[in-house]
Amino acid sequence: MVARAPFGSRMATAVSSRGPLCVGIDPHPELLDAWGLARDANGLEWFASRCVEALAGEVAVVKPQCAFFEAYGSKGIAVLERVCATAMEAGALVIADAKRGDVGSTMSAYAEAFLGADAPLACDAVTVSPYLGFGALEPAVTAAERNGRGVIVLALTSNPEGRDLQHAATESGQSVAQSIVNAASERNATHCAETGAQLGPVGVVVGATVGQSELELSELRGTILAPGFGAQGAGIDDLRKVFGNALRDVLPTTSRAVLRAGPNAESLRAAALRTRDEIVAGTADH
Repeated sequence: MVARAPFGSRMATAVSSRGPLCVGIDPHPELLDAWGLARDANGLEWFASRCVEALAGEVAVVKPQCAFFEAYGSKGIAVLERVCATAMEAGALVIADAKRGDVGSTMSAYAEAFLGADAPLACDAVTVSPYLGFGALEPAVTAAERNGRGVIVLALTSNPEGRDLQHAATESGQSVAQSIVNAASERNATHCAETGAQLGPVGVVVGATVGQSELELSELRGTILAPGFGAQGAGIDDLRKVFGNALRDVLPTTSRAVLRAGPNAESLRAAALRTRDEIVAGTADH
């Protein structure tokens, strides 16, 4: 197996060459309907393959939403495997949006599924949930470092149900969300010191629609995945307000705003490139 460059280095290169945009591959049943596709594994594969065809050669990152693939059982998982593999072959980085989180041997199994050297669901990074404790993610972080992959940890999400937990104060007085960012920052600092990489393997999810918060992100040295750009309501001004001086490491994510342009591949690609150009122009001074 050819050794991979560290995830953070590959992310920095991808964003530099292709621009700061992640497009979600979200085969929601309503989108299958809109594209004239059946709500079955065949419709799923056609949808996902068209997204890869249109996007993976142009955008820095694609993010398949695993739940929409898992909904079709083993056939859907097989489609997810092919989507990840073909998108990476086309040059995009792939973040599997799986939000996995557990302890001990179970977390190790999740890590092997997505981040192992010969992972069946091999991707460049996977989203994980830290709410059994950041330390419980250690098997995933270790596997990511060992195999040149990454983990993207939920920190401050845009869903209203998460506010009570994520804004709650820990014993130290900082918010739960800040404690997660701080733990990620510490891990990245060690990794970057050892490897000389610009970015570490541990990113965080912070919603682009959360509004102004007291979250301190400037020391993260990792990717900040920012869902909510576009159809969910966030624009350039929101990115500036939410992320401030950490904007340089933000990877805005959009799904429906681009996917609604389908099923024509050229229309999908054009919608993604317009969004990318809007982000580049709006954040140029950062």
